[in-house]
Amino acid sequence: MLVLAGLGNPGAGYAGHRHNMGFMVVDALAARYRFASWRRKFQGEVAEGEIAGQRILLLKPMTYMNLSGQSVAAALDFYKLEPAALTVFHDEIDLMLGRVKVKNGGGHGGHNGIRDIMAHLGPDFRRVRIGVGHPGEKGLVHNHVLQEFAKAERELVAKVIEAIAEEAPRLVAGDDGGFMSRVAYLVAPPKPKPPKPEAPPVSPAAGIEEGRIGPLPPRKPAPDE
Repeated sequence: MLVLAGLGNPGAGYAGHRHNMGFMVVDALAARYRFASWRRKFQGEVAEGEIAGQRILLLKPMTYMNLSGQSVAAALDFYKLEPAALTVFHDEIDLMLGRVKVKNGGGHGGHNGIRDIMAHLGPDFRRVRIGVGHPGEKGLVHNHVLQEFAKAERELVAKVIEAIAEEAPRLVAGDDGGFMSRVAYLVAPPKPKPPKPEAPPVSPAAGIEEGRIGPLPPRKPAPDE
């Protein structure tokens, strides 16, 4: 079994916030792969199902972001799983909107949800960092992540979530590089190259003027004609 946890804050008032990107992703996974209904467990909401033949537990901690580790640790402890079986989806201000990066281990980068999970489990779990952009100043970060996406951003947000859900089988299989490449392609596919311009047709008159072609010389009569 693998545990895929999406981070966020519970309640309708937080539903569309940047900080709830993790909740949005696991909701999309549950819908796309037809998981069982969400139910309350481990101080959160869980849904069970399969992705690419792998048994999966989706988890949304309902402890609020700063206490996410309580819920995640309870789930792993119940199923006797190591942190390596855990993947956490979370918002990342250090990536621009539309970018998605996978990271195994390392620090928390100032993210309070990741910080709390590390306090319970240590650093050795996989994170899917989903870019939500940076407001430009450190003092603006709190309000930035607790705001909804701008209307102009919502189409891109939907494309990111859809791409992550579509490529989840690669993530489940451990193909982190392939997952990132495919998500990037689906979110921003390369523009098709413009066709090469066709050479204009050359008219006989133009050929004569430019000295390239000309009329055949008159046939000389044979001596005995």
